[in-house]
Amino acid sequence: MALIVLTSASGSPGVTTTALGLALTWPRPVILVDADPTGARAIPAGYFGGAQLPNDHTIVDLAVSHRQGTLAEDLPRMLMPIPGSQVQLLGGPLNHYQARALDSLWEPLGGVFKSLERTGQDVIVDAGRLGLEGYAMKLVTQADLALLVTRSNLPALVAASSWATTLRESFTRAGALDGLGVLVVGQGKPYDNREVAKVLDRPVMASVAWDPASAEVYSFGAKSPRKFESSALTKSLRAAVQSTRASVTRSRAQLGVAGERSRL
Repeated sequence: MALIVLTSASGSPGVTTTALGLALTWPRPVILVDADPTGARAIPAGYFGGAQLPNDHTIVDLAVSHRQGTLAEDLPRMLMPIPGSQVQLLGGPLNHYQARALDSLWEPLGGVFKSLERTGQDVIVDAGRLGLEGYAMKLVTQADLALLVTRSNLPALVAASSWATTLRESFTRAGALDGLGVLVVGQGKPYDNREVAKVLDRPVMASVAWDPASAEVYSFGAKSPRKFESSALTKSLRAAVQSTRASVTRSRAQLGVAGERSRL
């Protein structure tokens, strides 16, 4: 179906927690990619509690594969299944120095990710914070849907507004502005989605609840609290999955219409 990228402008609005939550709620097989250039490895340290993982390959190994011309062939063995799910994890760089070596990888890797659609797989990318050295901008601009993740408070929106302008310009040049939207964490605290969309000049395509107790399941590997499946976060993740998938369909339809017009 799609290559979906989540990113943020500043702070810690919940990109990794949301990306992991979406992936674990996704109805189809999905690859979750840690492309955070800080090397924080938030999923192994958080969701897996720092445990030794059975697969120690990372996205950095794919930079070697790309140089050897074996990127598509090597990708499957770099993935680690997350038990009890349809999610496979592609681990991120071990530190921020390694991220510097990935600039030439992002564009071809995006092409490989998009080719996975024919195998029935989707890809969700945690791209981390915009503007850092080693940031995966060449991957973001290839996304079927890129979501700028933000909280709904004033400091978060001020920080996001500058980057929203930059992203709009990049996606407009690519003729893919319909593939750029916003994901709000904690809408209505204090601004609602309509107000967020107005400030950032992009539609809010999904939102997830501000539910710290439930979020710790994804961010720290905490034991699921009582009634976790009916929690505000879980319900909002299900709704966000539906909204995200619908947004991809609409974006592709718009691109198809634009493509037809360009041939007339």
